[in-house]
Amino acid sequence: MNPRFPSMSSRSLSEESQTGTTNLSALLAAFLTVFIVSRLWSTAHKLRAVNHFPGLRPPFSPLGLPGVLFPTSWWNTSQDVHWARRSKLYADNETVSIVPFLIGQPMIWTSNLNVARQIASGGNRTPFFKPSWSATALLLWGMNLFAAEGDVWRKHRRVMGPAFNNELYRLVWSQTMKTYRDLVTSEKWQEKGSISAPAVQEFTFKLALLVLGTCAFGFSFRWDEPPRTSSGNLSIQEALRTVADTYMLRGFAPKWVLKLPFRKIRQSNAAHAAMARFMRDQVVIRKTEIQDNTRKDAFSLLVKANEQEEPKYKLSDDELIGNVYIMLFAGHETTAHTLAATLGFLAINQDVQDEVFEQVNEVVGYNRDPEFEDYHNLNKVLAAFFEALRLFPSGHLMIREAGEDTVLQIPNPRGQEGTSPFTVPKGQVVVVDMVGVQYNPRYYDDPTSYKPSRWHGIGNDSEDFTAFSVGPRACIGRKFATTEAVCFLSMLLRDWKVTPNLNAGESKEEWKSRVLDAKLVITLGVRDVPLIFVPRK
Repeated sequence: MNPRFPSMSSRSLSEESQTGTTNLSALLAAFLTVFIVSRLWSTAHKLRAVNHFPGLRPPFSPLGLPGVLFPTSWWNTSQDVHWARRSKLYADNETVSIVPFLIGQPMIWTSNLNVARQIASGGNRTPFFKPSWSATALLLWGMNLFAAEGDVWRKHRRVMGPAFNNELYRLVWSQTMKTYRDLVTSEKWQEKGSISAPAVQEFTFKLALLVLGTCAFGFSFRWDEPPRTSSGNLSIQEALRTVADTYMLRGFAPKWVLKLPFRKIRQSNAAHAAMARFMRDQVVIRKTEIQDNTRKDAFSLLVKANEQEEPKYKLSDDELIGNVYIMLFAGHETTAHTLAATLGFLAINQDVQDEVFEQVNEVVGYNRDPEFEDYHNLNKVLAAFFEALRLFPSGHLMIREAGEDTVLQIPNPRGQEGTSPFTVPKGQVVVVDMVGVQYNPRYYDDPTSYKPSRWHGIGNDSEDFTAFSVGPRACIGRKFATTEAVCFLSMLLRDWKVTPNLNAGESKEEWKSRVLDAKLVITLGVRDVPLIFVPRK
């Protein structure tokens, strides 16, 4: 055989290899074609579902996997899109569609209060309900007021309502004052003179937890000895922070992931178990003390109200625990972040801080402590807190699904009168973006600026202030939070002047840009706020 020429068998193998490669290429091309066609068909179907409403066309849903694993960028629309693009998302329309072309269902997002009120109205006036997937992170320990829907929500609200009353708010006021004094004494602020706080949340989180611990749960505590879980290994605050930091892991990851031998997972499991034991113990304790009329904390009142209900209205132990968790987490997390943001804004707006200080000085002075009856006269203190909450709304998304085909009346673009009907098919998700609402120039002049004067004269229960949400499901702890905030800010600002803790060579505007940015966990908060407290006298 001539070695210069391949054998017949060699040529056959070569031809077969080429044929195989050609077939594989053809198969891949066919697969790619089918995939592209299926995506085009699916996207067209999704666009029809939202009536081809203009908006964003990202690869993934901003509220599902894998989109939530990455921050919002030029290619991805994640769960922080409403913050990251708050200046552009609704520049042309107050209501937009987000239609992912790879993974996820189409959604309508709105920054319009009129639309928000249409989908959040109470009773049977709206066909919209909260989809179960949107409340996953709130159901780690059981059904609760925030996650419930329809008759279940009404049952939870019926039991929870009596616990929130003026007697509780008086307790909040007195305990906030006590905790503030405890803070100053335990941290030796008077001895140190000026206080440098790398992150004021170090104080606001502890304050919020301890006030909540006393007023919601009846703990006996000191500033230097915060309440601990039943095992004593973790403080409640440590356990809460770990649970909060890993909520997506526990809420969305498969169960087998929680058995992996990684340090973060072990810490999450330990914190979750500790909190579960703690809350179950608290239910048992309150049930045994049901006849103790001296206990005025919210949890005792909740358990007592539940025990007095008819069987069909009673909450199970798991439901009681679910509500305990929500009171602990939401009440402590949201108030702490908003207090930190308030102090941050006052630090770089000295004229506003001076105005608030002057009112505290006029109403309270230095010869006595502020009293609960002073609350309504300290409206500028409340306004400072309201405006910080407007700029960092804790409950940043209201997610609803249409239970039937319906029609929304969408207000025409700003500057135009009237509304336009928008058909919403059954199953369509509508998201009220509370960041978008609070930054909407239709409602607020110069919406990105901190202007507490917007709220001068506006009472705590006024529907004009919407950062606590809208409709009958607005935050049940609103008066609890504002009572605590007004008392604490009045005491603190009377005694201390707040200034920004600047880096070397940093201007106030640079500090503001670096610090006053959002931190998104379950709620929307603010990044670490570095401050300096200077004694006023």
